Amino acid sequence: MSKLNIRTKFEFIDRDREEPSKRSSESRRHEFLEIYAPFQQQEGEAQSERCIACGNPYCQWKCPVHNYIPDWLKLAGEGRIIEAAELAHQTNSLPEICGRICPQDRLCEGACTLNTDYGAVTIGAIERHITDTAFAQGWRPDLSGVVQTDHKVAIIGAGPAGLACADVLARNGVKVIVYDKHPEIGGLLSFGIPKFKLEHKVIKTRRRILEGMGIQFVLGANIGQEISFNEVLENHDAVFLGLGTYTAMQGGMPGEEADGVYHALDYLIGNTKSLLDIPAGDHEFTDLKDRRVVVLGGGDTAMDCVRTAVRQGAREVHCLYRRDRDNMPGSQGEVENALEEGVSFHFNVQPLEIIEEQGKVTAIRVVETLLGLADESGRQRPQPIDGSERRIEADAVIVAYGFQASPENWFETFNIQTNQWGLVKASAEDEFAFQTSNPKVFAAGDMVRGADLVVTAIADARKAALGIVGYLNQ
Repeated sequence: MSKLNIRTKFEFIDRDREEPSKRSSESRRHEFLEIYAPFQQQEGEAQSERCIACGNPYCQWKCPVHNYIPDWLKLAGEGRIIEAAELAHQTNSLPEICGRICPQDRLCEGACTLNTDYGAVTIGAIERHITDTAFAQGWRPDLSGVVQTDHKVAIIGAGPAGLACADVLARNGVKVIVYDKHPEIGGLLSFGIPKFKLEHKVIKTRRRILEGMGIQFVLGANIGQEISFNEVLENHDAVFLGLGTYTAMQGGMPGEEADGVYHALDYLIGNTKSLLDIPAGDHEFTDLKDRRVVVLGGGDTAMDCVRTAVRQGAREVHCLYRRDRDNMPGSQGEVENALEEGVSFHFNVQPLEIIEEQGKVTAIRVVETLLGLADESGRQRPQPIDGSERRIEADAVIVAYGFQASPENWFETFNIQTNQWGLVKASAEDEFAFQTSNPKVFAAGDMVRGADLVVTAIADARKAALGIVGYLNQ
């Protein structure tokens, strides 16, 4: 083995894990801008070289789209950015977005062999570095070898599932038309994820790339209203549904209807539309400046809410979670960012009642908890502690408990069956993956799986696209 190879093999010993630099917490508190600086070329190469190229790459298997992570890390370490970007796109339709918003600490980096003793390779930051750099250098998908077909497919919903399906279909020679009710593509990527995590220019770049692949977008079109689903069904060879889950889960406690109680997604979408100067529609802007804000929940959506409230100038921002920090479902990196920005966390605390006076929120009554036996999901169930009740003063409460299915009223008319939770029935194991009970209609993402990660929606939608190709070619 050469000296060069010996050094590369043990680069993780000589070089510590480094994350991209962050803007100061004080500046972050006032701006809706991405907080992480991009890796420079030398930084990206140096961190990529820490990968030891495991014989069994746990990072790759933990990733829902099974990215070829060790392979594109090697290419990035050698400065072969265009090749790395090409390889990244073989498994992931939106790598520049996953590099920014995936909870890598729960997925690829959490599974990295180096994680325990040396610090995981900074996979997410390198994925962002690869794609951003490649886009700046002019990389675009090479479709010169694609044989165009006569098939035409409609996609309803321009969120991550819809965009991923469109990408794979276009690479298989299918004409794709994507419909969405919003004035811009991205779905929750554009309107539900705050700009301090994902700036809108990233979505605009992806739109240009997809349009360059021949994908057509029909925006501001609410299927079932401006355009009938029957019209869409008749004018296309197949239809893909990627409509997500938008129905907010309730806490089931007294006072939830009081003035000053908001649903997380409504709050986030209203704020983003205000920043983008887009008409509010059903999501009016809520300004929490100078207010005492309590956010209920421990996932990434809750972190988005607390960090948005900070930037709006809230007087106090508190996050209540009924389990401990280690059991939070969201990214620990997002929790750390929120702490740096001044958010107060209350762990092992369960809300009991939202207290109101003359119809307006004034406080929230809570009880402290201990973690008991595991529930059916395998997580420890929080148990209230007798005599530990107290109240937290608040002017605004944001409920961030997650989202449930939002089935369309035309599903039944067109034999699109749902289960007891309102999720569309579509199996990844069927002959034509993710085909619904209407053979011409396919569906994937949150509206099939339930509210989950962006990357799982991408993974499912890519499989659905191949199911559609098989159905078209039968």
